[in-house]
Amino acid sequence: MSVTVKSREINMTEGPFLGKIVSFSIPVLLTALLQQLYHSLDLMVVGKYASDTALAAVGSVGSLNSLVTALFMGLSVGAGVVAAQRIGAGRSDQVSKVVHSSALLALILGSIIAVIGMALSRVLLVMTDAPPEVLDQATVYMQVIFLGTPATMLYNYMASILRSAGDSRRPLYFLLISGAVKVVMNFLFVRLFHWDVAGVSLATTLAYYLSAIMIVIYMMKQSGYLHFSFRKLSLDGKIVKQILIIGVPSGIQSSLFSLSNVVIQSSVNSFGEFAIAGSSVADNLGTYVYYGSNSIYQAVLTFVGQNMGARRYDNIKKVVLWGLFLGVTVNLALGGVLLLFKSFFVGLLIDDTSITRDFAYQRMFLELPLYFLCGIMEVFSGALRGMGKSVTNTVVSLIGSCAFRILWVNTIFIFVERNIGWVFISKPISWLLVAAFNGLFFLLYYRKCVREDQNNII
Repeated sequence: MSVTVKSREINMTEGPFLGKIVSFSIPVLLTALLQQLYHSLDLMVVGKYASDTALAAVGSVGSLNSLVTALFMGLSVGAGVVAAQRIGAGRSDQVSKVVHSSALLALILGSIIAVIGMALSRVLLVMTDAPPEVLDQATVYMQVIFLGTPATMLYNYMASILRSAGDSRRPLYFLLISGAVKVVMNFLFVRLFHWDVAGVSLATTLAYYLSAIMIVIYMMKQSGYLHFSFRKLSLDGKIVKQILIIGVPSGIQSSLFSLSNVVIQSSVNSFGEFAIAGSSVADNLGTYVYYGSNSIYQAVLTFVGQNMGARRYDNIKKVVLWGLFLGVTVNLALGGVLLLFKSFFVGLLIDDTSITRDFAYQRMFLELPLYFLCGIMEVFSGALRGMGKSVTNTVVSLIGSCAFRILWVNTIFIFVERNIGWVFISKPISWLLVAAFNGLFFLLYYRKCVREDQNNII
C-alpha cells in the first residue's frame, strides 16, 4: 500500500543510524520547543505586561495541568509504537486501523478530561496550596487551557503516527503556523484588550485547535495507510488493546513524574509568590533542555519499535548507543547555553531584578548541569518502550521518581533543613536512579531477545 509522504520517510531498519537519528530528532526537538514556547509566551506576556501575581498564577498551574493530562497523552506513545512495529514488520495494511482508532480515542478521552478538568480546576489548585492571591486567576487560566485538551490530544496522536512512518517534519510545520498565530493573539488579547491571564490562555487554546485542524486536513489528503477519514473512525478492539498495553503504562509514568512535580510545586508554593514566579521561570527554561532529551527519546523509541518489528536486534543496540551519545551531548550543550546566558533568558520572561531572579538562578544552578542524567534516563526509557516493555518503565518510575521525590520532600526537606534548594535537587537525584534501573532492565531484556532469536534460528 503506497504512501504519498514516502520521500519524507526515513528507513529506520538500515544503518548507518547517527545521521538518521539526528535528522529525525531535529524536527521533533523543534516541535517540542514550539509547544513549550506556548507556555513561555504566556509567562513572557504576563510577566512583561501584567503583574507578578498574574505571572505566579500562570506558573502555578503547569505541573498540575501536566498531571491531569499526562495519563491520556501517554496513549499517543502507544499509538506510535504500535504503528512503528507494524511498519517494521511490513504489516502496513493495519496502520490505517491504528490511525482511526487513535483519533477516536483522542477525541473521547480529550473531551472527558476537558469536562473533569474544568470542573475540578479550583479544587485541585487549593489542594496544591496555591496562594489565595493567585487562586482566582490561576483557576481561569487552567479552565480555559482544559478547553483545548481534545485538540491537543488529537494533534499529538496524529503527530506520533506520522513520526512512526518517518515523517517528523510535518508536525513541526503545523506548530510553526499555529505558534505564529498565537504570538499575534497573545499581544492582541493582553496588550490591547487587557485580558491578562484569560487572554494568554485563550490564545493558547485557539492555537491548539488550529494545529489539530491542520494535521487532520493534511492526513485527509494522503493516500495509503496514513489516509484519514471521519467515516472510518472506529475503535478496533485488537488495536486499542495493544495501544493501551503500551500507552497506559507510558501515561502512568508521565503522570508519576507530573505527580512528583506537583509535590515539588506544593513545597515551592509554601515560600510565596516570588518563589513560585522564580521557580516557574527556571522550570520553564529547564524544560527546553528536557525536550532535547525527549527528542532523542522519540527517535530511539521509533527506531527501536521498527527494528523490533523487523526483528533486527543488532540495530537496536546501535540505536541505543548513538542515542546515549546524543542525549548526553545535547543536554550538556543546551544546559550550558542557558547557564552561560542566564541573565538574558530570565530577563526575557521577567523584569524583576531581585527576589524573583534569585529563586530562578538557584533552581537553574542546581538542575541544569545535571540534565544529562535525564538524557540517559530518556534513552533507556524509549528503548524499553519501543521493545514493548512499558510496564517495566512504569514500575521503575514509580519507585525511582515519584516515591523518591515524595519521600525526599517529606523527610530531607522537612527534618534536615527547610530550604528550597533541597526541593530543587531532588529532581536530578531521581533522574540518576531511574536511568540506572532503566539501563539495567534494557540490557537484560535485550539479551533475552537476542538469545531467543538465536534459538529460533538453530
